Amino acid sequence: MIWKSLSSLFKKDCRMMVSGKFFYLALGSLVFYTLFIHIGYLNFMQDNAGIYQVYLYDPAGIYPQMSPLVHPTDSLESLDEALAEDRSGGVGIHVEEGKPNLILYAGTEKVDRHRADYALLLLQSGSDYKPEIVGEYPLESKLRREITCELLFIEMVAVGFLGIASVLFKEKQMGVIHIHAIMPLKKSLFICSKVFLFLLTDLVFAVFLTLFNVGFREAGAILPAVLVQTGILSLMMAFTGFVCTMLLKDFKQFSLAYLVITLFMATPVFLSANTAIKTDWICYHPFYHVYMGLKDAFFGTPVSNPVYYLCAAGAVILLFGITTIAFRREMGKEG
Repeated sequence: MIWKSLSSLFKKDCRMMVSGKFFYLALGSLVFYTLFIHIGYLNFMQDNAGIYQVYLYDPAGIYPQMSPLVHPTDSLESLDEALAEDRSGGVGIHVEEGKPNLILYAGTEKVDRHRADYALLLLQSGSDYKPEIVGEYPLESKLRREITCELLFIEMVAVGFLGIASVLFKEKQMGVIHIHAIMPLKKSLFICSKVFLFLLTDLVFAVFLTLFNVGFREAGAILPAVLVQTGILSLMMAFTGFVCTMLLKDFKQFSLAYLVITLFMATPVFLSANTAIKTDWICYHPFYHVYMGLKDAFFGTPVSNPVYYLCAAGAVILLFGITTIAFRREMGKEG
């Protein structure tokens, strides 16, 4: 009986999403992101691959024949200040005991090794130094993985969050929630049907986005880990969107909340993960850890810490509980 009811709700939700053109929106996003990566982003980034600034603190003057592209500094503090003010993702070199120590801003050590290699090439300019292969990933592969991760995160946080809210507000206006309040069905089935449908849609979207932009040959190795992180993020956003829809009166009110929530979720995360701008409290931002988990998955280093997955499961369960309370509250108002 439960499975039959859930199946009926799932089919009804599919029809609602088709009528609301949600699947067309997802397909449009997939096509747009793919064209953006292949036509615009890759060409631009590869043409400007050597724009990273390199800063050097060499108190003993070990490297007098460095490239003119290297910016010398007169103290370690000046080196830190230059890196903090740099917005291009600069690389710092501190020569200590005759050895160049590389300084990369936090969050990039695993995936930006080509910047370190570029910095060492400039430092050894005129010598026999040859740049090494950048880990497992040449520059184009690194760029593909990085931008695909960022666009997938944006899709989950912004578009997915907005999608579930638009469907639920439409059902509120149609009186669907009032009907479910008087029907002899488990109220959690309504929530599970919605969330599962959006989870399934997000997973399919992640598969195609990864295949088309990372490449069919490389995607196979990273897709399992990418789908795990996508699932965690999708569930969090679906439950958050559900709660906001139940608590707010109409879509106009939701629009303001949408801007605030998405800016809070996305802006500090991107700034801390991809630029030299850091905030002391970012380690307490739950979506920062999810984003970094997604990024690590794209670069073949999935999160192995069980505490992360326990916290993610706890967050999903907590959001499910809050969603259930908000939904029952809304049904009480409808009734």
